[in-house]
Amino acid sequence: MNEPAPRFWEIFFEVFENLPRQGPGNRACAARALGLCRELPQSPAILDLGCGVGGQTLQLAELTSGSIVAIDSHAPGIERLKAAVAKRGLSQRISPIVGDMARPGQPPGSFDLIWSEGALYNIGIRNALGICHGLLRPGGYLAFTDAVWRRENPPPEVKAGFDQDYPAMGWLDDDVAAIQDCGFELIGHFTLPDEAWWDDFYTPMEARIAELRVRYAGDMEASAILDQLAMEPEMHRRYSDFYAYEFFVVRRPVCAATA
Repeated sequence: MNEPAPRFWEIFFEVFENLPRQGPGNRACAARALGLCRELPQSPAILDLGCGVGGQTLQLAELTSGSIVAIDSHAPGIERLKAAVAKRGLSQRISPIVGDMARPGQPPGSFDLIWSEGALYNIGIRNALGICHGLLRPGGYLAFTDAVWRRENPPPEVKAGFDQDYPAMGWLDDDVAAIQDCGFELIGHFTLPDEAWWDDFYTPMEARIAELRVRYAGDMEASAILDQLAMEPEMHRRYSDFYAYEFFVVRRPVCAATA
């Protein structure tokens, strides 16, 4: 697989860092997933893994009264979240940290809820589930989204797009099997509605790309990169029936099963 040129990443982050979210999701879906976490403490200790610029982190702060550790490896995104946290007076509740999801550096068994939207696949779902299991207290919840196939034989451009970004992407049953194999109880799951792709993600992405086309008018390399990035929302517009994002809520059992 060819590694994208450095200029690609420069423009990629110019687009994505300015979006409310870096992947599908919205407040209504977050509230629905939280509603499945029926036995959370009143003020839960929350870990947001792969938080990006923190769109969902700030919504978690609105929807709960808990404290939140938000971790992402991209330092500029964490700086944006820190600025948003300070602006909203949430510094006592939200701690944004530059870190690695695979080695989050948090004490074992210290969280009531781990949240991760569209990020766990970066370190492998089964590996991520094992890490989260260790970080949760017994009875703690993990809420995460993951891309899954919905139909066989996707068009070549759809298959190529996911092969580049998520070659191990599977089906709903594959994630359910991984959840159970990693020692979690599946509480519930639901498919993100189409507005969760557009309202805070693809619609602002297309607007941002349009802004940058003006800025980079006459720059053929930048324009080609913007064309490439614009293919993602267009692919979803045409082929969204072949794939979905599923929101899973799972729980670490209160005690281990006995033989």
